[in-house]
Amino acid sequence: MKKDSLNILPNGFYLRSNVVEVARDLLGKVLCTEIDGQLCKGKIIEVEAYSGSHDKACHANNGKRTPRTEVMYQQGGCAYVYLCYGIHHLFNVVTNKEGTADAVLIRALEPVKGQYIMAERLKSNNKKLTNGPGILAKSMGITTQLTGALLHESSVWIEEGEMVEDYQIIETTRVGVDYAEEDALLPWRFYVKNNPWVSKK
Repeated sequence: MKKDSLNILPNGFYLRSNVVEVARDLLGKVLCTEIDGQLCKGKIIEVEAYSGSHDKACHANNGKRTPRTEVMYQQGGCAYVYLCYGIHHLFNVVTNKEGTADAVLIRALEPVKGQYIMAERLKSNNKKLTNGPGILAKSMGITTQLTGALLHESSVWIEEGEMVEDYQIIETTRVGVDYAEEDALLPWRFYVKNNPWVSKK
């Protein structure tokens, strides 16, 4: 692994009880993968928080357990990757203590390293390699095979990055959760202001 072990986020970062706080704090951090010996990195610039205990938009709302969501009940600091519409792999970070099912969806990255690898994986000349949760997972080589992977000892991990100040953070509602009734209005999506890689303004 081409990891800077001193720079990897400690597991305690993910174990905090407030998933919204963890989501905000992930902005500016660097998502890394080393798949088939190819290293890619991207700065996290858009996220969404989901809470298993009181959030109708969450797959594990009110303690719902299925084979897909079981990984969300693990201790924070592992990956939750699921298929959307049977096509797109979406990468989430499990947070909080074991049994709570909180997670943060990584919605967009700003490429930092391995852009040519990302372009090859997409088989496209589209300059927007990581401006959405499905496209970023494909660019980074992330699939459901990584579900349950520990972020401090696997081929996917998150490193320290740039500090994002509060005035740089836009707080708004999440994308595609209209079915969640009043919870669709929760301002639990965060992105870096004026960043061109944001998936949706």
